[in-house]
Amino acid sequence: MNRRKPARALLIDLDGVVRRYERVESIEAKYGLPDGAFLETGLEWTRYVPAVTGAWTRAQWLDAIADATGAPRHALDEWDAYRGVVDQDVLAFVREIRARGIPVGLATNATDDLREDLSKLDLDGEFDTVISSAEVGSFKPSREFFASACAAVGTGKEFCLLLDDTHRNVMGARAAGLLAMRYTGVSDLHYVRSALATG
Repeated sequence: MNRRKPARALLIDLDGVVRRYERVESIEAKYGLPDGAFLETGLEWTRYVPAVTGAWTRAQWLDAIADATGAPRHALDEWDAYRGVVDQDVLAFVREIRARGIPVGLATNATDDLREDLSKLDLDGEFDTVISSAEVGSFKPSREFFASACAAVGTGKEFCLLLDDTHRNVMGARAAGLLAMRYTGVSDLHYVRSALATG
């Protein structure tokens, strides 16, 4: 991480940081498809971009995955029913940082049902603000997304620190003028803590 002045706000990613997926069962295998085929298909650019910019609903995204893979639509509903688990160590860290008076924004590429998802995960009220790509109409790692995120936490970009598990997003944030660190596990939180100003 390129250290400059201590950050005054934290932007944190959802999937791969706050939320993790522990499913062992392969839904795809039931339908003769390779493990991970649904997600891989859904992340292809022609489906991913409209899904995370609000042009499609999540249901439309799932329809598109079903069409592309040839799987029955109910298979996608079965796959989509599992929404992961919250990493309690990361959540405790978010609470600690907020208690220090440092704003924490959840900054994530998401479909239109993100806030419903957060309620299911009991994450309502755990962040000072939520920046969803589907709501702002742009997605990480665009400069437009990061500008919206910094504005949402009321902090200049040079004082915002992004914590994200995707290298591309980290590099995009740095190019946009933010501090950024790639998350690889809870041991990284020590370094994030030291990069944040005392509240």
